[in-house]
Amino acid sequence: MKLSNQLSTLLIISALFVSCKSDELSDGTGKLALSVTDAPIDASNVKAVYVTFTGLEYQNSGGSWETATDFTSPQVVNILDLQNGKTSLLGNYTLKAGNYTGLRFKLDAPTKGSNNPSNPGCYVELSTGEKMPLFVPSGSQSGYKANGNFSVPINGVVEVTADFDLRKSIVVTGSGSTYILNPTIKIAVNNQSGTISGLVSNLTSDKKYVIYAYEKDKYSPSESNEPTGENARFANAISSTKLSASGAYTLAFLAAGSYDLIVVSETSAGLVTIEKQVSAIVVQSQKTTSLNIAL
Repeated sequence: MKLSNQLSTLLIISALFVSCKSDELSDGTGKLALSVTDAPIDASNVKAVYVTFTGLEYQNSGGSWETATDFTSPQVVNILDLQNGKTSLLGNYTLKAGNYTGLRFKLDAPTKGSNNPSNPGCYVELSTGEKMPLFVPSGSQSGYKANGNFSVPINGVVEVTADFDLRKSIVVTGSGSTYILNPTIKIAVNNQSGTISGLVSNLTSDKKYVIYAYEKDKYSPSESNEPTGENARFANAISSTKLSASGAYTLAFLAAGSYDLIVVSETSAGLVTIEKQVSAIVVQSQKTTSLNIAL
């Protein structure tokens, strides 16, 4: 009987210990290593797009938005310089361990309709060297949400890349005199993403080429029509990149799955032609799918 009581006491102590450890783990923290990347812009006269990040907010499991207190100073990034898998690290942030359903970026940007600021935090640099303010319709108050989910491990690090698609995000109005930013941002968890890369051959020197990635069977030929209002061509593309002079391309930070690729040419007069479609390209996490395309 005495031994039985001792065993019962040990079982109770063990249960309490496990319970305490569980509570401790549920209150643990981890790190978010956050980088940004981009797809190219359609406007040929734009050579740089500078964005000033002033803060970061996150949403834990669909709950309320909280501020990342360790985002301590503004960061200026030339988003247009981050193509073909190139990234810029914004920082490492301490978050509670758990699942997250969104990030929101605060930007130092002028509000659409306001007077042109002399020193805007967000601006476009043209090939002529002229700098134009980059207006943000909702200003810097609400911030811009990045869509996607990620999990922060206890005492670990999750590496996440926010993909700013400037091709769909920047709208030029007022006969090319006003630049507006409507960010299209998606979140990619690095170790859950893959890459497609290769060479496109039989190019002609008098055209420029872009390759677009679509989720399988999501491309519609009507997307190649002339854009209207604030809509971009190929609006449903997941990612895109310009071909180099040699025809090389890299489509990075793609979620595992099956994709269709659309190779497009454009003349100096703006005539857009669908050169080739390649279907059902499989992407696996942490792997590069090599694909050469002959036009």
